[in-house]
Amino acid sequence: MKRLLASITIASLCALPLLSQAAAYKEIDVSNGGSITGKIIFAGTDLEPKTYTIAKDNKVCGTGNREIDYVRVKDGTLLDTVVYLEKVKQGKAFPADVGDATIDQAGCEFKPFLQVMRNANKIAAVNQDPILHNIHTYELFTGSFKGPKKTVFNVSQPEPNTVIKKVKLRKGPAIKVECDAHDFMHGFVFVAKNPYFAVVKDDGTYNIDNVPPGKYKIKAWHGFLKNQKAKVEVKSGAAATVDFTFK
Repeated sequence: MKRLLASITIASLCALPLLSQAAAYKEIDVSNGGSITGKIIFAGTDLEPKTYTIAKDNKVCGTGNREIDYVRVKDGTLLDTVVYLEKVKQGKAFPADVGDATIDQAGCEFKPFLQVMRNANKIAAVNQDPILHNIHTYELFTGSFKGPKKTVFNVSQPEPNTVIKKVKLRKGPAIKVECDAHDFMHGFVFVAKNPYFAVVKDDGTYNIDNVPPGKYKIKAWHGFLKNQKAKVEVKSGAAATVDFTFK
């Protein structure tokens, strides 16, 4: 019996890579797709930017305070938001410009503040400053950095250089980027597990196209506020509308 159990365990472990590969997103031709459009509305109180004191490395980082506007609202809409479909197994190809990511550290600031990369791809952390930075990234399990999180990588960069790391998230939709040497440096990277996502435009609208017909779970992610979610049915050649309201 012990030998039988051992054989079953070994066989199960050997099958894990196959299961992982089977779960990977598959790119196919989508000839009968529909689309999802909508708007991200903000109905809460627009928070003031968070203020951090620049207390060290002033020759490079500057002096005074650094303001980080985590909740950017424009004409009643919420910016810096990504709308995405969950658990899509196959469909259109990823956009050509969504793959690896680059985080520039220049003037003690992460640039860009928000960007998108493909899951299981690489991220390059570039230190352009002649001082030590310590880039620390966290997987955000619920989407918001105020919720539970886990370190993805934590790397010291004592001089201008580039560190490249692979990012593969299993649960959360995004990572938060911080610098352990400078508490006023912050940024976000949305990590796409499939190409059915859209960064909200400047007018608060979004559009996800070429979606295979079917029923889906759709979410709106914002790094500071709680995820919003809904269900949507996409029909061939038709446009479905899903609006989200954050408070």
